[in-house]
Amino acid sequence: MMRKNIVAGNWKMNKSHPEALELVQNILNSSYNGAVKLIVIPPAIYASEVISMTKGSDIKVGVQNSSNYEYGAYTGELSSTMLNSVGVEYGLVGHSERREYFNEQNSELAQKVIQLLAVDITPIYCCGEVLEEREKENHFNVIKSQLEEGLFHLDSHQIKKCVIAYEPVWAIGTGVTASSDQAQEMHQFIRNLLSEKYGDDVANSISILYGGSCKPNNAAELFSNPDVDGGLIGGASLVAEDFIAIANSFG
Repeated sequence: MMRKNIVAGNWKMNKSHPEALELVQNILNSSYNGAVKLIVIPPAIYASEVISMTKGSDIKVGVQNSSNYEYGAYTGELSSTMLNSVGVEYGLVGHSERREYFNEQNSELAQKVIQLLAVDITPIYCCGEVLEEREKENHFNVIKSQLEEGLFHLDSHQIKKCVIAYEPVWAIGTGVTASSDQAQEMHQFIRNLLSEKYGDDVANSISILYGGSCKPNNAAELFSNPDVDGGLIGGASLVAEDFIAIANSFG
C-alpha cells in the first residue's frame, strides 16, 4: 500500500469569520498541482461552513481537538460523533500546544484516538520533543513513549487509519527549523518503531508528516527525504499562496 503525501494546515486560534472564509476561497482559487492530499484545519466554529465551501474540491477538513468522551456532561467539549455529523474527516490529537498549555497526557490522547476512529475520522497523532529534551539527547525516548502510550494500543488495522506528525517543539513558531537530516532521522526512527510493533507492511503504509516551521523555501528539501510524507503547517497555512506553494513542493 503506497502511503499518501499530505499537507495539512493548522490555523490554530487565528482568523475572524470573514478572514477564514476569504482564506478558504483563496486556497480554492490557487493553482494547486494535485500532488498531495490537502487538509485545512480551521477553528472548529468554522468547520461546518468550510466543509460546505470545499465540497466537490480535493480539500479535506479537520479539527484541532476533540473530546476523549463519547457524550455527556462535558461543557465546552465536542465529541467525535458531533464532528463526524457535519463532515469532519481529520482530527489533530496531542498537538504540542495542547500537551503544554492544557496538560494533555498520553493516556487521554489514546482515548481521543479511539473516539475518532470509532466514527471514521482519521487521527493525526502529534509527537515531539522540547529543546531541553533534545539537548539532553533524550528525544528518541520521548518520542517512543508518546507513541507507545498514545498510539500503540491500536491493532494493525486501526493504526493503518492514522497519520503521525512529528513536531520538534523547539522549531514551532520560533523560525528555527530542524535540518533535513534531523527530520529524516526522526521520521525514520518513528517508522522503525512502527515496523518493530506492526511489521514493515503496516509501517510503510502510514504517512508521517513534519511539523515545525515548514515554509515554501524549505519544504522541497524537507519533503525530499524518504520518510517525510508531507507537513503539518502552522503559520504558513494562514496565507493561501504560501500554503499552496508548500503543497506544490511535491510536484
